[in-house]
Amino acid sequence: MKKYSIYIGILTIGLLLGWLIFGSSNTVEEHNHETTEATTENWTCSMHPQIDLPEFGACPICGMDLIPAEAGVEGLSANQFKMTENAMALANIETSVVGKNKVEHSVIKLSGKIMENEEENTVQVSYFSGRIEQLNINFTGEKVRKGQLLATIYSPELFAAQQELLTAASLKESQPALYKAVRNKLKLWKLSESQINQIETSGKIKENFPVYATVSGTVSEKLVEQGDYIKQGEPLLKIANLNTVWGMFDVYENQLNLFKIGQEVSITTNAYPNKEFKAKVSFISPVLDTKTRTVKLRVVLDNKNDTFKPGMFVEGKVKGIKTSKEQALIIPSTAILWTGERSVVYLKTNPNEPFFEMREVTLGNKLGENYEVLDGLNNGDEIVTNGTFTIDAAAQLQGKKSMMNSNGKKTMTGHEGHIGMNTNTNTDISFGVRGNCSMCKSAIETAAINIDGVQIAVWDVDKKKIEVTYDTSKIKEIDIHNAIASSGYDTEKIKGDLSAYKKLPECCQYDHMMEMNIDGLVKSFD
Repeated sequence: MKKYSIYIGILTIGLLLGWLIFGSSNTVEEHNHETTEATTENWTCSMHPQIDLPEFGACPICGMDLIPAEAGVEGLSANQFKMTENAMALANIETSVVGKNKVEHSVIKLSGKIMENEEENTVQVSYFSGRIEQLNINFTGEKVRKGQLLATIYSPELFAAQQELLTAASLKESQPALYKAVRNKLKLWKLSESQINQIETSGKIKENFPVYATVSGTVSEKLVEQGDYIKQGEPLLKIANLNTVWGMFDVYENQLNLFKIGQEVSITTNAYPNKEFKAKVSFISPVLDTKTRTVKLRVVLDNKNDTFKPGMFVEGKVKGIKTSKEQALIIPSTAILWTGERSVVYLKTNPNEPFFEMREVTLGNKLGENYEVLDGLNNGDEIVTNGTFTIDAAAQLQGKKSMMNSNGKKTMTGHEGHIGMNTNTNTDISFGVRGNCSMCKSAIETAAINIDGVQIAVWDVDKKKIEVTYDTSKIKEIDIHNAIASSGYDTEKIKGDLSAYKKLPECCQYDHMMEMNIDGLVKSFD
């Protein structure tokens, strides 16, 4: 029994040693394998999904522990992304299937402005040179009537001509041709027969001569002041007859074939929200504005009651417009995002999964609250029709193509820290950039971050300043200014590109941008 006990003990010790040698080795291998798999996994933050780090740790923004990032979904292309069902519900994302519709009669809206009727405008000029002794027009907007005294002028030329008249009058029997020539000379200076006869009869020379209004109307511009010296034919006043005014509307290039002379236009204005005025198209400009790609369309409006004021904004509606095709793809305006140069929508690429992708489209005519799609979508495509800004934000956070980021490069938030940066060549700068809203923020930051060498770009909406971290070995500071200015925004050093500025959404455009000089711009940031 003792012998068997020794054998059992030896066997037990052998099994133990074998487990220690081979089992622990396998455990280490499995552990190493798991560790290797873990190290190949990316990590993100549940509160800040833009964080994408190769190692586990704390979120550089909020300090929370990172969680494993969701593995890539099989079948998605490089520019497609996925949203969770919960996120879609919270953002009230809605989609619709695009279909061809037959729209026989629709309405096109036009934006326009009231202008003076140039055919009724008059420039009041002086027919002789001299000095304005008295100007009877005090302000722009003053009404004048035909024959009203506008000014009195002292004219050395007229003084000498009156002396010639008196001399010629005494010789009119012997030299009738000279007498007639002197009188005609005074008539050319717009002196009337009665004025000439009065000078001849009285034998007295007038020092100051009156200037009378030749038309009735409203003074639209004063061109001289009392005491000014003027030349013969020099303008004194601009007088506008506002009994009729022009409504000038912008028509886009792709809408030109829809309009013709004589079409009826219904006009409304914010000044009279409950009134609608009727007019007919009287003129369509033969010249296209190459900057805005629009043509001017004009109507003439009756204004005897002073209803319309030059400069007033108006909206025109033209009814009975037909689409360019019998069957057309029609999408609601809520589905479209505009970047100035591009129009984009978000396409749902999988009917059973919330997979999305940005798609550029070419738009045709505006038909009420809808747009005709000429290119970019097909019959049966499913697009986002509500919550498009939320979808676009998700695309930006995931580094996919988006409205303001056509390259698909991830937009930096400014909180990512300086991970992986070469601090020897990086520098931080801050400078002013004009802008208004969150769309401006996205455009400005995208313009900067897309430059090779820029690491971080964060624009503050309230302070109108951008903070940039960039690699000085790759770019210079002026390169960042130029990139932002080329997107349409003024910086402290570079004025924004005018053509790009005009293509920005209305909410991004700020008043008098192009009239500002750089000195005034710099002061506005202080």
